[in-house]
Amino acid sequence: MPKSANEYLASGPRFAEGEVIERIETFRRRRPRLLDEHVTLAHGAGGKASAALVDAVFMEAFRNPVLECLGDGAVLALPGGERMVMSTDSFVVQPRRFPGGSIGQLAVHGTANDLAVAGAVPQWMSAAFVLEEGFAIAELKEIVADMAAAAAATGIQLVTGDTKVVPNGAADGVFITTTGTGIIPEGRQLSPASVRPGDKVLLSGSMGDHGMAVMLARGDLAIEADIRSDTASVSPLVEALLAAAPSTRWLRDPTRGGVGTVCNELAQACGLAVLLEEDRLPVQPMVSGACELLGIDPLYVANEGKFVAVVAPEEAQAALAVIRSHPLGAQAAVIGEIMAEPAETVIVRTGFGGTRIVDMLVDDPLPRIC
Repeated sequence: MPKSANEYLASGPRFAEGEVIERIETFRRRRPRLLDEHVTLAHGAGGKASAALVDAVFMEAFRNPVLECLGDGAVLALPGGERMVMSTDSFVVQPRRFPGGSIGQLAVHGTANDLAVAGAVPQWMSAAFVLEEGFAIAELKEIVADMAAAAAATGIQLVTGDTKVVPNGAADGVFITTTGTGIIPEGRQLSPASVRPGDKVLLSGSMGDHGMAVMLARGDLAIEADIRSDTASVSPLVEALLAAAPSTRWLRDPTRGGVGTVCNELAQACGLAVLLEEDRLPVQPMVSGACELLGIDPLYVANEGKFVAVVAPEEAQAALAVIRSHPLGAQAAVIGEIMAEPAETVIVRTGFGGTRIVDMLVDDPLPRIC
């Protein structure tokens, strides 16, 4: 029997008697307000500042029913009855090459993954390059070769694009913007509106590999660890999941802001609570150690080859088995479940039996990770 909000939050020593309701109301979603007068790095981190910027600037100007869904891809109805997904992303990562991947691979995988978790089969992609004067042609060829190889492996075709060159000092080498499209198979429905209390929350692998790999590759920290980015196309794994668990409710790839931010977005979209079990969250030991040294919660660290899935409870074991049978999902786990209360809140139950609330990411601990 699901516990009430008071029972969950009062069950741990973190909350004193009488504070529970006040804390729930404090952490429940408020419409983000843009108070800044200038853009900061936090506006690109995928958390509260990003949401405020999108709502106050872009939604204010472009508001329409499709955009208001605020997914990573827009689901569009075609005249013949088919549905397609279109997604746009930009890639400005520094360094451009890091253990396990490169900006070129990210540009393809990031776009393809946004399509896949919206239920689409990735098919076509465009790419626009902003090049800084003086950028080495040899490095540009390497980036493009990485993109071509990733596209071929993903099954997506690059069919159009654009190139602009800006004066030296006006950019940081190369920025890449991509747009991808894919078709949703007939009968496939993924939506936060279909999420129900009792549904299980799955994570397809370990958290934080990409963010930590990029952070350490910058060389600014005196930390040496064999951490590789998880950048990869999740489309084959998504298709296997949906075949094994056709009642899957919702999918999302936890990139900027990590699993914590994505779960908050889910909780707000469906109006329910997400309960995560701390001892089930998969984190590589080296990633965990690096996060501890830097004072960063792995829940907020970016991933580029993982997804969070909400599945029907009766299909959870079948879903977990098929994900684990794939090389990309060997460390997959059921990390929690959906609860009725406290609404629009993410809670982590700790290994000591207490609880803590996971809020939306506020600051920008890992700038330019994609």
